[in-house]
Amino acid sequence: MTKTKAPDVEGRSKRLWLRDGDTCEVELVPSLRSFTFDRDEMVEDTGRPRLDFYELAAAKLAAAGVRTAFLERSGPISYVAKYRPAPPFEVIVKNIATGSTIRKYPGLFEEGHRFARPVVKFDYRTDPEDQPIGEDYLRLLGVPVEAFHQTALRTNEVLREWLAPLDLWDFCLVIAEDHDGEPIIISEVSPDCMRLRDPDGAPLDKDLFRLGADPETIVAKWQELIDDVRHRA
Repeated sequence: MTKTKAPDVEGRSKRLWLRDGDTCEVELVPSLRSFTFDRDEMVEDTGRPRLDFYELAAAKLAAAGVRTAFLERSGPISYVAKYRPAPPFEVIVKNIATGSTIRKYPGLFEEGHRFARPVVKFDYRTDPEDQPIGEDYLRLLGVPVEAFHQTALRTNEVLREWLAPLDLWDFCLVIAEDHDGEPIIISEVSPDCMRLRDPDGAPLDKDLFRLGADPETIVAKWQELIDDVRHRA
């Protein structure tokens, strides 16, 4: 990666350098953040397992006809991707009532309630905490809500089938429109953006960080996860 200039785009978890041909070089930043638990820290060595997982997931999704921005790995924590500007909202799929479902809609569902069918919701990305946004607002902005909705559900199907018997509770995506108007997932798919449980119910995801695990434990658990899912590729 050429680092002779500052990143063209820099966020909490990634740095992007734009390249010719609508592609970019992405470098992961080893940061983990939880608004609910008021934690925002650099956790070294988490970038590699995030990218290991994403590389495998992107291949699985591509084989199932789901577009992602991932093109090829270029280093331990860097990769080449299609560049599409990120919209100001994310798409969240919930298979289990947890996290924001319990916090923002108290009394509707008990913690751990398993939905009869997955719930898809759109959140406006704003600090300090993302806020739910009505789909009609997005339609007025020209967002193809139904297509994004179907992409999120198809992603859920592919990931759940691939990861079973691990239990995928929820995950978030950033979806944009490709040049032909079709949905493309431009965010990473990794333990940093999902809740994933082993068959005994133990967390394998960012909940380790949320619950106060030390960096060594987080990295070790994520590496165990990578070793496991590699056998499913």
